[in-house]
Amino acid sequence: METNDTSKLQETAVEESVENVATVETAADFIDYLKNLIDSENPNKEKVEAIKTAFYKHQKQEIELARKMFAEAGNPVEEFNMEPYNALETEFKSIMNLWREKRAEQLSLLEKERQDNLDKKNRIIDAIHALNEDTEDIHKSLSEVRRLQQEWKETGAVAQEHVNTLWKRYQTEVENFYDQLRLYNEFRDYDSKKNLELQTALCEAAEKLNEEGDVVVAFRKLQELHEQWREIGPVAKEVREEIWQRFKNASTEINKKYQQFFERLKDLENENLTQKTEICEKLEAIDVSTLDTFKAWEKMTNEVIELQERWKTIGFAPKKLNTKVFERYRAACDKFFEAKSLFYKGMKEKLNENLEKKRALCEKAEALKDSTAWSATANQLIQIQKEWKTIGQVPRKASDALWKRFISACDYFFEQKEKNTSSQREEEQQHLQAKLSLIEEVNNYQETPEPEEAPRVVKDFTARWNEIGHVPFKEKDKVYAKWREAIEQLMVRLNVDKTSRRLSSFQSNLDEIRSKGAGKVGHERERLMRQYESICNEIKTCENNIGFFTMSSKSTGSNLLKEMNRNIEKLKEERDILFKKIQMIDEA
Repeated sequence: METNDTSKLQETAVEESVENVATVETAADFIDYLKNLIDSENPNKEKVEAIKTAFYKHQKQEIELARKMFAEAGNPVEEFNMEPYNALETEFKSIMNLWREKRAEQLSLLEKERQDNLDKKNRIIDAIHALNEDTEDIHKSLSEVRRLQQEWKETGAVAQEHVNTLWKRYQTEVENFYDQLRLYNEFRDYDSKKNLELQTALCEAAEKLNEEGDVVVAFRKLQELHEQWREIGPVAKEVREEIWQRFKNASTEINKKYQQFFERLKDLENENLTQKTEICEKLEAIDVSTLDTFKAWEKMTNEVIELQERWKTIGFAPKKLNTKVFERYRAACDKFFEAKSLFYKGMKEKLNENLEKKRALCEKAEALKDSTAWSATANQLIQIQKEWKTIGQVPRKASDALWKRFISACDYFFEQKEKNTSSQREEEQQHLQAKLSLIEEVNNYQETPEPEEAPRVVKDFTARWNEIGHVPFKEKDKVYAKWREAIEQLMVRLNVDKTSRRLSSFQSNLDEIRSKGAGKVGHERERLMRQYESICNEIKTCENNIGFFTMSSKSTGSNLLKEMNRNIEKLKEERDILFKKIQMIDEA
């Protein structure tokens, strides 16, 4: 049982080493990693084999990528230079040979040491056996046996397969010796009493291990107690079986819990495998042929990222299948993101087509901006603005400049139209007074509604503001600034949360923007979309950076890791607010 448990612990250590190796980025990095590993410790065969497998996998991937890039650059594939990769492989094999020599030497020394200890302990047993055959000089025999017992304790470990047999022979000879020394019953009784006290203490320690929360720690401590038990001499015959049965019973309880722990661990690993397999199936079931818009790709990308986040929360699968299911998961993710990359590349031509269409609309708007046929021209520009909205996105580098060109021409016409329309002046003055009165009412509002009613109060005031018509052009910015300040102070007094205040403020801004024409609203939506995409990309970058932390770096750099996680949460909060603002525009 002890051997099986040790094997399981070794398997866990190998799994951890494979996970650490997975953080190395290039084949060349594996050489440095293996060098440092050999210099700092004597790695076991499983760990080195994991490094070797990962090295050749990375080497193959790097060669395929370099050869592909070499061919895509227009070079003949047969001229691709393999020399640097062959040199890396030769160096890696050299280090592997160094490790084999070092390991063989250490194994040889360890085997020799254990064989020497075995020979020495056999000689001790033979010496005690000889004393059992000749007990003429009791004093000499007693001191010699005690000396041999001390020498036995000081002798190192032997091969596992000899431990139990050797100890039983040794214990039999020692017990036979003390059974023959009946003339020294007083000494023997005293020694047996002390041994009984030591064994009783070990029984109590073993029984107390049942309270240990970590069954693995309890099992390891139990092995130490068994080693101490073997070193204690015999006790009186009448209590020998009883005290051993007590110690054995306590040991059985710990061993049972330990076995149950690994059985539960096995069930948990199987459950983890089921969950990971489900994620793989969902990723593999994605039909990229149906994703034909940026919005569709973005929505599906968010779903894939959610699956990736869920994957991170799931523990190890069974050792034999853990690497296989991870490779399946990684292949499905790579396939999706490669398809996404191809889609975005294919959209470049479409973006350029949209660019030319919007340039044509800019020219139309610029040709109409100086017109004084206010009604007809306004209708024409409104139609042009509607047509603008039907055209998709353009290349990012040209988006802002093109929009400014278009909206400037539209704004210029409508500003001139507004300046030259005098029939609305009196009505606009009335609207101005109504808005100033509403601002004063908001500033004087002293009621304290329930927290859940506070947003409704703000919403009602905002609705009343929106029902009031246009004010004089020269006064609109000034009165709107006063309104913004008044409604912001009201929300602070009513303890409206920060997110709600921001959205309410944006709703007021949106109403103001809408009053300037559909073109202004479209520009605002494009600006928010760019911010949204930028924050999404920043979140992905931060999460990828956290993924590069190794197990050791996560423990030593916990403060940095916490700061990175806080930053991600802030970015996600800002992303959600931007998404709600875009929804508000779309609903309007």
